[in-house]
Amino acid sequence: MFGEYLQHLIYGYYPYLAGTVFLVGSLLRFDHAQFTWKSGSSQMLSSKNMRLASNLFHIGIIVIFFGHLFGMLTPHWVYAPFLEAGTKQILAIVIGGIAGVLVLIGGGMLLHRRLFNPRVRASSAFIDTLIIAILVFQGALGVITTFYSLGHLDGAMMLTLASWAQSIVFFSGGAADYMANVSWIYKLHIFLGLTIILLFPFSRLVHVWSVPLGYLGRRYQIVRRRG
Repeated sequence: MFGEYLQHLIYGYYPYLAGTVFLVGSLLRFDHAQFTWKSGSSQMLSSKNMRLASNLFHIGIIVIFFGHLFGMLTPHWVYAPFLEAGTKQILAIVIGGIAGVLVLIGGGMLLHRRLFNPRVRASSAFIDTLIIAILVFQGALGVITTFYSLGHLDGAMMLTLASWAQSIVFFSGGAADYMANVSWIYKLHIFLGLTIILLFPFSRLVHVWSVPLGYLGRRYQIVRRRG
């Protein structure tokens, strides 16, 4: 009985709590503390391997984010005519596995830098270090789930998890029921993902909202040499 209650609490109600804090918290922070709305780069304190670590980490995170976004929230009937669930599962394992390794390598380097570089550690807020540690751990869990997914190459588990996510996002009801027979590794991975969403407004992750998309369509800047 307690296990069923906990399941509904974590996978039925917690997503909405995390989502509410994510949206309202981000709005309040932008409204009341705009000077903290930044990534808080520490490259000027120590640039050794910073570019490599940051690039690996961000590439991996971006691939994983959009992979989960479209993979989990796209109804099966949309891609069923041209892509079998099993094939989609294999693609997710390969692409997600590679992206997860990039997050582990890049994120691990960034975390090591924040923990063991005295100058960077002194200028880092606790939440900055915590969120990087959680993201690295989440990346490790993601890589581990790819091995578990090798036992579900028919795509059944992927469809179950997608049904849970779609039930949450589209307010279909009964979302927690989809998680009844899901392995603990997937449950932990999802719980940690929701926790990252919950912590988002209180961390440096808010700089994601300020991604300079306008930069892609900007006009050319004309630079002339002095006569």
